[in-house]
Amino acid sequence: MGSCKVPYSVILLCFFIGSFFVPQCLSIGDDANQTAFLLVNASEALGRPIPETLFGIFFEEINHAGAGGLWAELVSNRGFEAGGPDIPSNIDPWSIIGDEYSSLTLSTDRSSCFEHNKVALRMEVLCDTEGNNSCPAGGVGVYNPGFWGMNIEKGKKYKVVLYVRSSGAINVSVSLTGPDGLETLATHDIIASSCDVSNWKKMEVLLEANATNPNSRLQLTTTRKGVIWFDQVSTMPVDTYKGHGFRSELAEMLADLKPKFIRFPGGCFVEGEWLRNAFRWKATIGPWEERPGHFGDVWMYWTDDGLGYFEFLQLTEDLGAFPVWVFNNGFSHNDQVSTSSLMPFVQEALDSIEFARGDPNSTWGSMRAAMGHPEPFDLRHVALGNEDCAKKNYRGNYLKFHTAIKKAYPDIKIITNCFGFSRKLDHPADFYDYHLYTSANTMFSMAHRFDVTSRAGPKAFVSEYAVYGKTAGKGNLLAALAEAAFLIGIEQNSDVVTMASYAPLFVNDNDRRWSPDAIVFNSSQLYGTPSYWAQHFFRESSSATVLHSTLQTNTSTSQLIASAIMWENSGDNKSYLRIKIVNFGNDTVNLKISVDGLEPNSTLLSGSTKTELTSGNLMDENSFNEPNKVRPTQSPLENVGKEMDDMDVILHPYSLTSFDLLKGSSNLRTTRTDYFFRSSF
Repeated sequence: MGSCKVPYSVILLCFFIGSFFVPQCLSIGDDANQTAFLLVNASEALGRPIPETLFGIFFEEINHAGAGGLWAELVSNRGFEAGGPDIPSNIDPWSIIGDEYSSLTLSTDRSSCFEHNKVALRMEVLCDTEGNNSCPAGGVGVYNPGFWGMNIEKGKKYKVVLYVRSSGAINVSVSLTGPDGLETLATHDIIASSCDVSNWKKMEVLLEANATNPNSRLQLTTTRKGVIWFDQVSTMPVDTYKGHGFRSELAEMLADLKPKFIRFPGGCFVEGEWLRNAFRWKATIGPWEERPGHFGDVWMYWTDDGLGYFEFLQLTEDLGAFPVWVFNNGFSHNDQVSTSSLMPFVQEALDSIEFARGDPNSTWGSMRAAMGHPEPFDLRHVALGNEDCAKKNYRGNYLKFHTAIKKAYPDIKIITNCFGFSRKLDHPADFYDYHLYTSANTMFSMAHRFDVTSRAGPKAFVSEYAVYGKTAGKGNLLAALAEAAFLIGIEQNSDVVTMASYAPLFVNDNDRRWSPDAIVFNSSQLYGTPSYWAQHFFRESSSATVLHSTLQTNTSTSQLIASAIMWENSGDNKSYLRIKIVNFGNDTVNLKISVDGLEPNSTLLSGSTKTELTSGNLMDENSFNEPNKVRPTQSPLENVGKEMDDMDVILHPYSLTSFDLLKGSSNLRTTRTDYFFRSSF
């Protein structure tokens, strides 16, 4: 700082007097806008390290987030098992091509070669290539529209896998077509003798699309009379995120958040309405053809479980995040297991940890290795159930799990469902789970929720938060600003909050079971809601240093909240001072930012930026037609004053603004003694 600057304590005193008497000391121009003063001490020695896991994401199979979403499988109900193991089964959305009863008949039987997926589709073709009952030129058969249409793109390749059996020779056309079947985007004929298909045979076809259609379907057709059985029909794009089966553009939106952890697979999805429909991890590993799938009776749809426990672990590794594995602890929404009968569930949990972390020669570690991942996954956190604290057997069940896990894996961090911010827990835990769904105004006020929390005992894991209800719409600016204020509060209280994640993460626009959500998509389009973009302001917070800051305003009820961190950009190895402010009010604010603790002229205008999230209306939302209506804008920092450590800036009404000040030198000067004066002030 230059020698001509007014001493820090004098500036603060001037602001204090001006706020209550004559607003001249810090006024900019002669307007009547609200004024505020933000004091930041940039000494990292006086700051506090932020946990490396502070901000992450929470994935739950809800809204077809995985099935028909993040998992790139295009066929819905690929094994014809959606009706369960009994027959006749529900083959929806498979549909017939041709005249039923005159051209062909469809039924299901239990003749499949897969032990856990016995249901197969039996197609009896009544027409033939010639004669009085000849098949139509395009053939007869079945089609699958996927999850509200398959997005087939010109020039891209798609791998089709299916299992076939027949009592005679076959000639089956495997095609990708438009929604009415009239436009053929790609096709290939499977021709086999009766000897080749007298027993179940796996067929693989690689199709390259000659056109684009976001509402395509897969067709299996023939013009030859006879009986054909189909099972486990899959269509996957060859191009997936890091080659691991995830829809690339959705996974890239997750990667852009730079999450430090992923909590999975739920949520209520873990519990089920009834335990018989809970997520069972052992049924979701191994070859996809052998996974039985299950009906998620909380969110009311079938999943083939192609996105299983192994794939979730792989996703965390692909995104450079830590897994937070939530497993069932003997509870559903409507039934529960008594503590005396719990040991099979405890063993399931221990086996799941061994699958993730075990030696490749161990029982479950060898299964992971067989799936192509001999190295252990970095599993450090497990959560015992979801929102089960008030249930009768929770504490007894929890203690049984806790004892067994800590004995086998003493380093594993265990998360309880019981809140620990207002009273001491009556059971051991490393973290406690905290969920918050509320209105925008309440969310903004909850920014100070953890200010008065005890600094002793387990730390909080805010695993689900969102503005919810009428003020949220389908995800608007108002909700995003309130959530950003809440996250600033978490950042400032990161000594007692170790992790936080928004919920829900995804919604297929064709199946909104919950609203709002962070990312909206259909077969071919996607966009981030304002809540998604607000999270971008916190991407660099994990492992940064939160700095001491004091915000003073000239109103008794402030609609401002601010924080400051020091972070290092791994891309250019440069250090930045980031200041974030939410203006949750309808007034423009003239903000004076004074930064102490830096060497004079140690921040550079070149390379420093301003990023702002705002819009013309509080209720503005993004959509497929306007995906970028509410999105952060970044600009070079300019017109902020003569010195970068003493800035005059304007905050627009209802906005989230961040300033990234590039540090030209890593040296920090000794903080002035009046820092202690303003801290007490």
